[in-house]
Amino acid sequence: MSHEPSKTNFIRQIIDADIASGRIAAGGVRTRFPPEPNGYLHIGHAKSICLNFGIARDYGGQCNLRFDDTNPAKEDPEFVAAIEADVRWLGFDWGDHLYFASDYFEALYACAEELIAKGLAYVDDLSAEAIREYRGTLTEAGRASPWRERSVAENLDLFRRMRAGEFDDGARVLRAKIDMAAANINLRDPTLYRIRRAEHHQTGNAWCIYPMYDFAHALSDAFEGITHSICTLEFEDHRPLYDWLVEHVTLASRPRQYEFSRLTLQYAVTSKRRLTRLVNEGIVDAWDDPRMPTIAGLRRRGCTPAAIRAFCERIGVTKSDNLVEMELLDACIREDLDATAPRAMAVLRPLKVVLGNVAEDHVEYLALPNHPKDEALGERQVPFTRELWIDREDFAEHPPKGFKRLVPGGEVRLRGAYVIRCDEVVHDADGEVIELRASIDASTLGANPSDRKVKGVIHWVSARFGVPAEIRLYDRLFNVPFPDREEGDFLAFINPASLAIAQGVVEPVLAAADVGARFQFEREGYFCRDAREPARLVFNRTVGLRDAWSKVAGRT
Repeated sequence: MSHEPSKTNFIRQIIDADIASGRIAAGGVRTRFPPEPNGYLHIGHAKSICLNFGIARDYGGQCNLRFDDTNPAKEDPEFVAAIEADVRWLGFDWGDHLYFASDYFEALYACAEELIAKGLAYVDDLSAEAIREYRGTLTEAGRASPWRERSVAENLDLFRRMRAGEFDDGARVLRAKIDMAAANINLRDPTLYRIRRAEHHQTGNAWCIYPMYDFAHALSDAFEGITHSICTLEFEDHRPLYDWLVEHVTLASRPRQYEFSRLTLQYAVTSKRRLTRLVNEGIVDAWDDPRMPTIAGLRRRGCTPAAIRAFCERIGVTKSDNLVEMELLDACIREDLDATAPRAMAVLRPLKVVLGNVAEDHVEYLALPNHPKDEALGERQVPFTRELWIDREDFAEHPPKGFKRLVPGGEVRLRGAYVIRCDEVVHDADGEVIELRASIDASTLGANPSDRKVKGVIHWVSARFGVPAEIRLYDRLFNVPFPDREEGDFLAFINPASLAIAQGVVEPVLAAADVGARFQFEREGYFCRDAREPARLVFNRTVGLRDAWSKVAGRT
């Protein structure tokens, strides 16, 4: 065992006890991550990925990646490829252990026939609606189907004819024969197979009957020798069925299921059904929209794998409700990028400044460090010219109390350059400020240019050499902390200000930035060059410099 004490949780304690008791051998831990390929992975899946692959790594075991592809009507090879990419991006590798539930369709079918032969499963002709009605409620026992007592021979015949395609979709199902009066509704003769004619992305049209998730999941775990099948708490009530299946089918191994609390992140939804609606109804651009809590969206927004792993480590693994503030995720991202992201200057809302005492053809290259705390990241040459862009919010003609930036007649220091004084304000016909006339104090360049101090330091970009860029300012997608817990449609709580687009100007060095490259735009936050539009210069805001990252206008 190599896991650190800080990583200890109740699941690791169970594994330690299993090794100590001899139930499993040291190095014999087998876990799995079993996503359904019906959408992209989200931050909640990241928690499960880090848990399952992390346990396998720390105990010298193995974690399988297994796709639960039992519902072809909602699955797509695009989702398979995206899931594989996301797991790899997070830093985990399944080696040769990539599986699909569809790999086991023949074996699963044989298990179903075994249950029928044992009198533990039957073919039912009730409709889906009637099955729900017969199932009963939490306070009332269910009723037996009129077809519950069919003979083994008849059930085998009908089930084989279901496979052969003799019956219409929905005409018949195969159900386990357990207990219609069980306190746990999941044991009231659950459906094991249904007829569904849909082309499967792995098996084509070879099958027209497909196993239900609970059936395929438990038995696939057994086929693969999984020792610890780790699920979220919503599957806790399904565990008795899981145990029933592995007990009543002839298997070489008997896996056990354990549950932990799922992640609920503020100002986001992590239901695949709701995420699908966001995409299909055009609320977001795609599954990798940077406002989405998908791993692809977080990656495109500029998050690093290390930050997401750190976040999953911090939130821990318990059985208690895992309600997590968005600020914690932001903090993990910010901490990682603070140490690794090169600095650069970008003006999001350009206002021109003309320096009257600088020659029109003057070009001066100033050496600025790429990181204030890491000399290994080197420095860059930033051109300084007569005409500059500064951020419009860094000037106030009628400043509020405490304003520390540029005002008429006032001085500020340009980051890494000179102190300038605003000498004149130019307005257009409507009275809007369109230009500032200013002058530099030539004695103020350098680390200790003079003993004269100014209160404000602002960033800037040369108007001559600056490069236009689209800068996308992403904020929370929802305007309430838990939109899926509010009454009514969760889409009613979409934040209309979740995306603002600025046409800004950036340092010339950023024109050659690789797609996906991350930077700290000084005084603005952390940004990433958008990977989806490589032909354009587009930067996505990853996270602000402070917790209230959406309130950039409040900076001083």
